[in-house]
Amino acid sequence: MAGQLARAFESKLSFSGDSQLRLQTIVRLRWLGVLGQIFVLSLVYFWFRFDLPIGPCLTIIAVSAWVNVFLAIYYPARHRISVAFATALLSYDIIQLASLLYLTGGIDNPFTMLILAPVTVSAATLPLAYTIGLALLALACTTLLAFFAMPLPWYVDPPLALPFLYKIGILSAVAASMPFLALYVWRLTQEGREMSTALTATEVVLAREQKLHALDGLAAAAAHELGTPLSTITLVTNELARQLKADDPHRDDILLLRSQAQRCREILQKLTSRPPDEDPLHASLTVKELMHDAAAPYLDGRASIGIRAAPSASATGPDARQPVGFRRPGVIYGLGNIIENASDYAERRVEVSAEWDGQTVVVTVADDGPGFKPDVIDSVGEPYVTTRSAGRKERKSGGKVAGLGLGFFIAKTLLERSGARLLLGNREAPARGAVVRIVWPRSAFEAKVSTEEGQLPRPSRRLGPPGPGDPISDAI
Repeated sequence: MAGQLARAFESKLSFSGDSQLRLQTIVRLRWLGVLGQIFVLSLVYFWFRFDLPIGPCLTIIAVSAWVNVFLAIYYPARHRISVAFATALLSYDIIQLASLLYLTGGIDNPFTMLILAPVTVSAATLPLAYTIGLALLALACTTLLAFFAMPLPWYVDPPLALPFLYKIGILSAVAASMPFLALYVWRLTQEGREMSTALTATEVVLAREQKLHALDGLAAAAAHELGTPLSTITLVTNELARQLKADDPHRDDILLLRSQAQRCREILQKLTSRPPDEDPLHASLTVKELMHDAAAPYLDGRASIGIRAAPSASATGPDARQPVGFRRPGVIYGLGNIIENASDYAERRVEVSAEWDGQTVVVTVADDGPGFKPDVIDSVGEPYVTTRSAGRKERKSGGKVAGLGLGFFIAKTLLERSGARLLLGNREAPARGAVVRIVWPRSAFEAKVSTEEGQLPRPSRRLGPPGPGDPISDAI
């Protein structure tokens, strides 16, 4: 019967959906509070021998213990309670602590600050509106404790009497700490949730690209299995074509069947042939080839793309040699995403340049668009931070798009995984536009691809050096 009443009470309070607070968490926190309250009461009453109403205090603590036992029996340990039911339980914790404080000195009791704990838990797990309601309840209880409470247990001689102004100071401290701690915890929790969601989205994108890459292996396996029957078909059709006379009505069908089988064999040969980027001779690429590969899918945009690569003025001897690194699909994808963003915002032209010396390799992507806004430039690259407005038209389709900020976040994550640092800024006046600098230590750029990084998905976009008709300027 009691369990049915509890479930009915929770169903009445379930209109706000499930909270992010598990019942096990709130039960454990309350057990911790119960044990702490018993310990402090025992210490004050039996050790310091302060006169306090030990009976009513233990009764209030016992009620909390029985509430915990009740919840543990009638609900599974990992039960996720509703928002309103969690608010009711936290409200009870506030009232229970306020009752103990009323019996033991009110706001004079140094444990008054513990009334902030339920509000802090709410800020981390419940919506902001419910947290504000709990904060108001806690503030109301603290205010009442400042004016109405039993005397603080203390020595008879000399008695302890705190000035009223000091009590108001304690009340002000609680009132000031409550919103600060709640907002601080709420903000940390929100950032953690956004980062977790963004990383999940990144994993989904990379998994999808990995599946596309796995199709290459499936195609090769299919080609291997189909090779034998197609060879048999070709052999049989050749024999039939030789046996049939020229005026035989079935001869044209046999020849068509043979040509189609031969075409299937040619298609399978293309599928089983090793792409250039998987050939051992093409496993490495220079920094210039890296920029060409990354920019290749965006050459048909309205903004022209210029590529320039040259050693720095201070580089001499072996340091002036163009850096050669291993082909990393994640790096090509990340750099391509930055070039794509620059092409979307550029008015006429995007400049992709590289400069290197003995210590660093720097790739710079600059456009002539509006540049980064000062209020977001420090947070670009964080998940769900974007400068792409909902009214901006997509480069090819012309449709309206709104950015989520995950594209640049994914690109930044992939590039940083390769050892790079990203520096964002705007061009100096009178020039205008955004500038993104990607800086690698030369040793990291030329390092062999690790096993983990080698498993990064290959982008589905077309890769490879530009052809003679590609509109990319070359400054070398």
